[in-house]
Amino acid sequence: MFGLNFPLVSWTNGTIMIGVFVLVAIGLVVALLLLIISGSKKNK
Repeated sequence: MFGLNFPLVSWTNGTIMIGVFVLVAIGLVVALLLLIISGSKKNK
């Protein structure tokens, strides 16, 4: 049973996917804030 030496769970793919999701979420929040700020200046 030499096949049991490798780890059964690889966290690399999930970690990368979570990191990409966090970056996209932060980018969307920043874009939304920029749109809100630029829209409020035009009304004044």
